Amino acid sequence: MRAVVQRVLEASVAVGGQSVAELGAPGLMVLLGVTHDDGPSDAAWLARKIWGLRILRDERSCSDTGAPLLVVSQFTLYGDARKGRRPTWEAAASGPVSEPLYEAFCSELRALGADVGQGRFGADMQVSLVNDGPVTVVLDSPRP
Repeated sequence: MRAVVQRVLEASVAVGGQSVAELGAPGLMVLLGVTHDDGPSDAAWLARKIWGLRILRDERSCSDTGAPLLVVSQFTLYGDARKGRRPTWEAAASGPVSEPLYEAFCSELRALGADVGQGRFGADMQVSLVNDGPVTVVLDSPRP
């Protein structure tokens, strides 16, 4: 699994002009990608890692402050544009594989005590955010 984690002052996600989730307080925006060999242990590991990641102000984490998270699925994190001008998406898992892992990731965060907003899986979403810092970290779950 791959996550792009951004410290934000606010963030929102809309589908078809209708808001589906928003953070009205400082927290983390998480763009989440799933690849073919990811499983539930990757979702659990990454959720724990992000929940405790000390990138909020004063080197604090969401677990320290209760700051909210907004999680949006993004298969394009596994795009490969090293050759040619058109990226390939071969490394991204298909919807039937990635959607349950996206949901497991969000559920794991909630089980840890997180306030989690979600985008709509597979939808054409409009994501807005105000990056704070800016602070952006890319995380990959460990490979066996």
